[in-house]
Amino acid sequence: MNQSLLKLMNTTRAALALQSSGLVCIILVLGLLLTLFAGHHTDLKTGREINNFLNPHTLMQTATDASFFAVMAVGATLVIISGGIDLSVGAIYALSGVLTAMALRTLGSLTPGATLDVSLACCAGLGLLCGLINGVLVVGLRVHPFIITLGSMWVFRGIAFVASKAESILIPGALTQTIKATLGLGGALYPIPLLVMLGVTALGALYLKRTVMGRHIYAVGGNAEASRYAGLAVGRILVGVFALSGLTAGIAAFIGSGYYGSASCADATGYELYVIASAVVGGASLNGGKGHAVNAMLGAVLIVLIRQSIRTLRFDQNYEWIIIGSAVVLAVVLDQLNSRLAARRRPAGETVSLTQ
Repeated sequence: MNQSLLKLMNTTRAALALQSSGLVCIILVLGLLLTLFAGHHTDLKTGREINNFLNPHTLMQTATDASFFAVMAVGATLVIISGGIDLSVGAIYALSGVLTAMALRTLGSLTPGATLDVSLACCAGLGLLCGLINGVLVVGLRVHPFIITLGSMWVFRGIAFVASKAESILIPGALTQTIKATLGLGGALYPIPLLVMLGVTALGALYLKRTVMGRHIYAVGGNAEASRYAGLAVGRILVGVFALSGLTAGIAAFIGSGYYGSASCADATGYELYVIASAVVGGASLNGGKGHAVNAMLGAVLIVLIRQSIRTLRFDQNYEWIIIGSAVVLAVVLDQLNSRLAARRRPAGETVSLTQ
């Protein structure tokens, strides 16, 4: 039993390392192509020729764009690993941002520290609450997460629409100054979203790989019935992953609304597709039991680079959805092929020994 478990852990580590390195290689190749074909422009201040892609501003903006998807993708990956799906993350983002902006407007003048604390507490708390609602409905009603989160997506965005009266609500300048702090980099470089993305990804990776609850998520996604017979509280685990998904959406709303300086009910429209695509391209299996936080972040970076490529190379932006959709389908097909090949190579008695 111990040898079988050790062998499984080594195989899992090797697969994750291979998948992560593959994503990194694709990102580097795409970055190289952008560097070669993006062209140059002349800096008006220094007169130097600057590459349109390989420069600090473009790279930081690319990382910032990826950060909003990546933070939510980490939470969505937890849901996907457990065998579910969450279509409501974009709506939770919008609702958290709108209600937080309204709360700050109602409270009036606050110190910068208080503004930051209230904003983070409201966004994170609202996101967590929405996620809990999703989880309780999925478990309590025993309805597929696709249906529950599809419905809650419209409900949450509708509440944001009614509450804000479809208006864009300004965020206090103190919050925007904090989120857009240069941290000594200068030159309009704002690393806070990037740092948050890296922090959330690290926490997600540690939670999945180094905690008992993380291992339970993999177990439930791999075989919910076997996990239930093994004594795991499957319902509580499922509620927990949806709560964490909502929490990451709230954190993304905190960063996004602070960065852009306003919040509206239309924010993050369509983000759920990018988030799920990031997780799937990062190797999360829609059948459950497989996925990784780091790969979800890399998937988000790759998708943003694809969008960046279309714009930088002046392709027709109408092809953006076609290319991203094709990438998602290709990722799922490759994952299925990899699973079938692994099943064929696995010795006949190995599966039995691992489940004993």
